[in-house]
Amino acid sequence: MITFFVSIIILVIAYFTYGKFIEKMFDPAETRKTPAYANQDGVDFVPMNKHKNALIQLLNIAGTGPIFGPIMGALYGPVAFLWIVIGSIFAGAVHDYLTGMISIRNKGAHIPELAGKFLGAASRHIVNVFALLLLLLVGTVFVTTPASLLAILLDGKVALGIIIAVIFAYYFLSTILPIDKIIGRMYPYFGAILLIGTLGVGIALVFSDYKIPELNLTNMHPADLPIFPMLFFTITCGALSGFHATQSPIISRTVQKESQGRYIFYGMMIAEAIIAMIWAAASMSIFDGQTLSGIINSGTPSAVVNEVSMTLLGAVGGTIAVLGAIVLPITSGDTAFRAARSIIADYIKLDQQKVMKRLMIAVPLFAISVLLTQIDFNLLWRYFSWANQATAAIALWIGTMYLYIQGKNYLVSMAPAIFITYMVFVYILNQKIGFNLDLNISFIIGFVLTIIIVAMFYAKARKNREEDVETAIAVD
Repeated sequence: MITFFVSIIILVIAYFTYGKFIEKMFDPAETRKTPAYANQDGVDFVPMNKHKNALIQLLNIAGTGPIFGPIMGALYGPVAFLWIVIGSIFAGAVHDYLTGMISIRNKGAHIPELAGKFLGAASRHIVNVFALLLLLLVGTVFVTTPASLLAILLDGKVALGIIIAVIFAYYFLSTILPIDKIIGRMYPYFGAILLIGTLGVGIALVFSDYKIPELNLTNMHPADLPIFPMLFFTITCGALSGFHATQSPIISRTVQKESQGRYIFYGMMIAEAIIAMIWAAASMSIFDGQTLSGIINSGTPSAVVNEVSMTLLGAVGGTIAVLGAIVLPITSGDTAFRAARSIIADYIKLDQQKVMKRLMIAVPLFAISVLLTQIDFNLLWRYFSWANQATAAIALWIGTMYLYIQGKNYLVSMAPAIFITYMVFVYILNQKIGFNLDLNISFIIGFVLTIIIVAMFYAKARKNREEDVETAIAVD
């Protein structure tokens, strides 16, 4: 239990220390007009207050990731705590803050546009494909996972197909209506359910007879899957997630002042890490590895969420906790489709003020997602994990280039960028969905490829400085 408490304390302290350091380095401008005002359109660019933006950001980024990911990450044992804490402080929160703030400085631009500006024109097209693939997978996974949780909660009294249809209908409305009409109004209630349920699980666990394991570096995975690189593709949203790079620009379009960025972007990543810690600790404490693996393999981690909630909180409290777990994917699925609509609109330069133009993009997106629901969840999750961390690497390289050009301490984002880039290469080289190479060979080839990426970065960075790209990084 000492490891658990120390981890939570470190996360909180990091917000006030390392988060403040990152903010001071970036140097937010209090008087600069944000896109919420400069580009106000009543649909996507709408000024909202700091607390509402923070809550929306938390619910946007915290899909099933900080619950399902830590549950599956718990199979590796307490080493998962280490990745959640270190990853969120030095990688995930930096990633989210830089993505959000750089987007604010560039008229609320999404990640493909930022990639084109800072990494080269070709990157814009590549990242556009990556981002849309990621968002479609997220949107689809975040239909099926809350639907499976609701089916368990309702004990099969409502058909799964009907639940999926209702969730899709909500997502569709959230995607095409102005952000303050549904998302801005519903999220405070969703947030309350999430906080009550998560805190309930955490407090009940601390005062229960279950023993939270202390930190050790032993790999406890029942199937003996390697920690490197698998852990970093299992626990994503609770530590570092490229999906967040698609969500932060949504809120960059509603932020009132740049000085609110640390609270909204860095702070909500830390909050998500605390959620991840609670669910990882609960899973490790209540189940041994074999039992946990069996429950996950018998369906999805939804069954683990239900079992943990009911065991710790009983029928009533457990139901609230499960509802909190349902809220998370729903409030990320809706903005996944919304972000996809915005990215496509920006890419093809289609104004989104008229509802018919929003429908032109939204309808095909949802048609594709409906088809994807017919694919096995575990297969979708494997592809999501790789696309997710590849996007995180790209976002960190964008942040690194921005800081390099500005003459700031670019190492704060370059270090995690190099690490996750290396893990992405090793993963795709080693896994069956990739090249299925021997792990040791994958480590070697991955290292060489990562060195090449670093060299390409420096070549591009020097060229950017020589061409004086100051006008490309400062708008308004």
